Amino acid sequence: MQTTVDDTQLKSLIKEVFIEVLSERPDLIRNAIGDALEDFALARAIEEGDGSGNVSREEVFALLRGAS
Repeated sequence: MQTTVDDTQLKSLIKEVFIEVLSERPDLIRNAIGDALEDFALARAIEEGDGSGNVSREEVFALLRGAS
């Protein structure tokens, strides 16, 4: 026996599950949004870094030692 679900039923089911997750586990949504923002920021930093000059490994570690 095979069960089929049309697009309308699937959309309704996904909405229902999403609402249930929001109400029962808001931390999951919060973490997902946080991860997405971190990924976006990292991608943006990489894009900005592509346009800058290169520095040596020693320069990087010297700056890190100075920051601590």
